[in-house]
Amino acid sequence: MGFISEFKEFISKGNVLDLAVGVIIGGAFGKIVTSLTDDILMPILTLLTGGLDFKEWYLSLDGKTYATLALAKEAKAATINYGLFLNAIITFLLMAFAIFWLVKIANRYKRPQEVVAVADPIPTKEEILLTEIRDALRNRA
Repeated sequence: MGFISEFKEFISKGNVLDLAVGVIIGGAFGKIVTSLTDDILMPILTLLTGGLDFKEWYLSLDGKTYATLALAKEAKAATINYGLFLNAIITFLLMAFAIFWLVKIANRYKRPQEVVAVADPIPTKEEILLTEIRDALRNRA
């Protein structure tokens, strides 16, 4: 089997296609949650915290004080951007919560799998004969 035919077989398997669709939808879903965090929740949190913007929470490592993170970056100062890290944590938690509810709702509408009762297999002629021989030997003793 040649390389091209192996690749065609690999790429046409259902699992690979399902994974590709999942990655694409996951990327789009990530953008939605990022927008929810950045455009809706963070302004509300900023309002609740008295006008503080998490994006502007940083620590300048050069000892100087800058009015904004953008000015610190413009001055090429090394900064620890813990506000952006906090935003990333909030985004992750929101995404995990949204995926949890999505899976919970999807499982509610998922059809239950039918339970198929597996019957004991019918013994073969050889098994019946061997059982009779075994029983006859037991009865002789």
